[in-house]
Amino acid sequence: MDIERINHIRIKEKEYHDDCYDNVKLFQAGSWLQKPVKSVMEALGHCRPSENLQLLDLGCGVGRNSIPLAERMGRGGGKIVCVDLLPSAISHLNRYAAQYGVADRIEGVVSDIRNYRIPPDAFDYMFSVSALEHLETQAAFDGVLTGMMEGTRAGGVHCLLINANITETAVDTGESLDPMFELLFETDELLARLSVRYHGWRVLQQTVKSFVMRIKRDGRPVKLGTDVVTWAVQKI
Repeated sequence: MDIERINHIRIKEKEYHDDCYDNVKLFQAGSWLQKPVKSVMEALGHCRPSENLQLLDLGCGVGRNSIPLAERMGRGGGKIVCVDLLPSAISHLNRYAAQYGVADRIEGVVSDIRNYRIPPDAFDYMFSVSALEHLETQAAFDGVLTGMMEGTRAGGVHCLLINANITETAVDTGESLDPMFELLFETDELLARLSVRYHGWRVLQQTVKSFVMRIKRDGRPVKLGTDVVTWAVQKI
């Protein structure tokens, strides 16, 4: 593990997300926070009916997915535990949860995903969007998946969106840059890894969609390209 590279990536990602969360409002039209992820919303429907659903959002950001899910859950006693490395994300999450009237269903936790301890058989639904590829090593990735699986009740669901085949290219020069992601999975490698880890679970969705967006790195326009792998499965 290249500690210097990992630390550099963490700094750059913190700069990017802090700036985004301070300057882009949740559900702002034209931004990537405009709406929740469709597959994350739909996968909740595969959970067994319950008036006390327990959800876990790993890498929650400001609540792009958790707040709409909390609204959908209503006041039946359920809860969504929202985990993010950035204090700024949890601060904004709590503010938005109050704004949208779901503060009683949202629990924000500042923690590295790798260090968050998931109790056994605690959750009905876990989801993570563009976060697991920011774990330091593949061993950490496997360890988090193991913890998630052990923490899921029978019939529970996971919905993961993970970037693979990641490239970053300077818009002005076409120069290929070092992607600011810790884990640089090849798409086929990632799918094979997930298939092995989730052996015995029922696959609900397995898709790959190419995605390109413009971001800024150090004030410089950069084209970010990825294959977005969506993996939704249910514990039998």
